[in-house]
Amino acid sequence: MAKSEEFILGEYRRTLDDRFRLSIPADLVQALTFEGKRCILVKESPGSLSLWNSATWESKLRSGVDLVQTKMRAGRLEGKLEQVQLLGRLLSTRNRDVEVSERGRLLIPEGFREFLGVDAGTEVLIIGAGVCLEIWQPSAWVEHLGTHISDFRRLLDELAD
Repeated sequence: MAKSEEFILGEYRRTLDDRFRLSIPADLVQALTFEGKRCILVKESPGSLSLWNSATWESKLRSGVDLVQTKMRAGRLEGKLEQVQLLGRLLSTRNRDVEVSERGRLLIPEGFREFLGVDAGTEVLIIGAGVCLEIWQPSAWVEHLGTHISDFRRLLDELAD
């Protein structure tokens, strides 16, 4: 599991083909799929998706869901039915098991491409986000980057300290 600690970086411009397949650079595919070709595609925020190594994502998700279930069984979520329902709905539609082909292509499923806001032939950006890959609609990326680029030095200092 040592490869899961690899820091994934890079920015790549790609175009979705007519079947909504996205070609991912080979080195990034290798960093994500070291245990097979399975990955988890996740809806992050409008205009962006993330692609995770399946074992890393499932471990991260499982620990959070287990904690919520434990609190439910202990009666500690009384009066929070609406929040539990919202969490359930989001869990039901937020992520999906996907496979990266031998040629490094990823098929973006219908509900995910709608969330991303793209059509066939659309250009997207693939961004290395340290622990996962992100797929961005270009205008959403520019907006996100504009909001957060000034935080770079502070963030690096905090994480490196």
